[in-house]
Amino acid sequence: HVQLVESGGGSVQAGGSLRLSCVASGDTISRYCMGWFRQIPDKEREGVAGIESDGSTIYADSVKGRFTISQDNAKSTLYLQMHSLKTEDTAVYYCATSPLGWGGTWRYFAHWGQGTQVTVS
Repeated sequence: HVQLVESGGGSVQAGGSLRLSCVASGDTISRYCMGWFRQIPDKEREGVAGIESDGSTIYADSVKGRFTISQDNAKSTLYLQMHSLKTEDTAVYYCATSPLGWGGTWRYFAHWGQGTQVTVS
C-alpha cells in the first residue's frame, strides 16, 4: 500500500509562508484523491485541501486564496503552498490518500503520513 512522508513544517511568523511536501511510495498517487488535513489537540481532523484524480481541487473556506495544493506525479509528491499564514493555521498537517474521492471527510482517506507541525506566531 502507499506510504506517505510529509516535510516542510516549521515555525513562522504570521503573514509568512511555508510549503509542505508529501512524498508517496508504493503506489501511483494519480490514482487517488490526495488531501491535506490538519489537527490540533482535542479537535477533529479538518480537511484543508484536496486534489482529485482528475486534477480538480477543493479548499476549505478558511484557506481559500491563501493555500494552493498541487502534485507532481513524476516525483510522486504532493505539495501545499501556504501564504499569509495566520495563528489559527497552527496545527499538525497530514497528507492522505482516498480511493473514494474527497468526500468532505477524513473518513474517506485510507493512508496517512506521520504529520508535520506548523506553528504560526
